[in-house]
Amino acid sequence: MEQNQRLNTRMLVLSALFTALVAVGAFIRIPIPLWPFTLQTLFTTMAGLLLGPRYGTLSCTAYMVLGLAGLPIFTGGGGPQYIFQPTFGCIVGFALGALVAGLIVQCASKRNFGTYVVAALVNIVVVYVIGMVWFWGVKAFYLNDPIGMWTLFVTCFVPTIGVDIAKALAASALAARLVPVVGTYRVPAGASH
Repeated sequence: MEQNQRLNTRMLVLSALFTALVAVGAFIRIPIPLWPFTLQTLFTTMAGLLLGPRYGTLSCTAYMVLGLAGLPIFTGGGGPQYIFQPTFGCIVGFALGALVAGLIVQCASKRNFGTYVVAALVNIVVVYVIGMVWFWGVKAFYLNDPIGMWTLFVTCFVPTIGVDIAKALAASALAARLVPVVGTYRVPAGASH
């Protein structure tokens, strides 16, 4: 009982740390028109890989809630009106991507670099799909400035996907080293890290 309490406390502290890292990552950016390049995907991917589905999602959701509550921690500020920003879908995608990545790692029979790469790349797919759909929807229905699929692809995918894949690989390499230290997942019998 006491050991579980210590583990839960440690995981909550790590979740809070990743919430802070995601917030800091919003300000480490290269401005690209409409779809900025930040370090957030590195930290949200690592949250899912390292903390698992529960605490990884918690850290990304806490970031979203704090920003919507008014803390200026999103790339363009904060507050409830931010849901009408075209890029807000990425923030929703961060939480869902961390959930999916954490589930993939949690359910894997082997936890090694390859497992983390698959989970990280699926995480990136989730972020991009939700982010691009949200971007298209806000532009079309809220801003009354619809864009075509090709423009959406060129604007939201082409400029950043290569860097995000590199960040996914970096997160995977870090996770392969840090998951055994953090002790997030129980190792199934016969499995290896």
